[in-house]
Amino acid sequence: MKKHRGLKIFGIIVAAIVLFFVVINIIPPKHNVENNPFVVEAGSLPMIAAHRGGGDCNPENTMMAFRRAVTDYKVDIIESDLYLTKDGYLVYNHDSYIDETCNVNGDISLDEVKALCEDPSNRHYISDMTLAELESYNFGYYFEDENGERIYKDAENFAELGLQIATVEKLFDEFYESNPDLLFIVEIKNEGERGYESCRILYETLEKYPEYMDQIVIGTFHDEIEQELKEKYPDLLRGAPTGTAAKFVLTQFVGVNLFDDGDFACLQIPTSYDLGIEVHLNKKTIINRAHRRNIAVQYWTINDPDEMRELIELGCDCIMTDNPKLLAEVLDEYR
Repeated sequence: MKKHRGLKIFGIIVAAIVLFFVVINIIPPKHNVENNPFVVEAGSLPMIAAHRGGGDCNPENTMMAFRRAVTDYKVDIIESDLYLTKDGYLVYNHDSYIDETCNVNGDISLDEVKALCEDPSNRHYISDMTLAELESYNFGYYFEDENGERIYKDAENFAELGLQIATVEKLFDEFYESNPDLLFIVEIKNEGERGYESCRILYETLEKYPEYMDQIVIGTFHDEIEQELKEKYPDLLRGAPTGTAAKFVLTQFVGVNLFDDGDFACLQIPTSYDLGIEVHLNKKTIINRAHRRNIAVQYWTINDPDEMRELIELGCDCIMTDNPKLLAEVLDEYR
């Protein structure tokens, strides 16, 4: 008798657990954000995000790269990182120093530059330089074309070619009239007080280009900058910080996504992550559950055509790539 009673209680507990998981996956969760321009319509192809402006096709983070990404490859999104100069300008660059992308060290090879920069004291940091100083260098200096030729190494008219370092305001001004629907992914790389100043300058610059205010998503690896954005600039869309993204993905894997309390607009993730074992993130379930919250799923950094096709089939919202020309060709196969 006691055995049957125990089995009955066990069955009730199991049924309650099953019912719990069914209910929390049926109830529509609240949207993280109501209006999200980074989410594509169901059945639509993903957006192209030119990572660093498309560094495989043109010198990364230059106006040349940004212009060609938009005009030649018809990208939907420009992606890059932001640093604050010594005199208070926000510029695009992947690293905090400029040695590996321009001729600040004179006529030496890139291998020599990398060896030099192994000692951080040899690096030329953006935070130590004014915009005028930065603009005096050729940021196409080490770029190699498909044939391995450094085609801009000796360009005396590098400024006219758009090979100077680019500011946030210059980029917005370039496309505001011609491409009002252009989207932007930026990461604020400075921390502490300089990070706070970066937030303020970015916001004040966006006020001059109000249509872009709702078309930019901002990320950071620094908790205090994330908090600054949430508290002082709540009308700006934010990407999920690493910890928040990991928490979201975990809740999706175990099916308790109803309890995720994130308020980010974009989930920017690689296709896999090494945690001692390889965790694959190119999952339809992650995309579907993100979409239930009106979150855009954006994968980085994808330069392989087969991987691009896989993500297109999964229905992601955006593919970030160093080669927007290649991604445009792959998407044309589907069109």
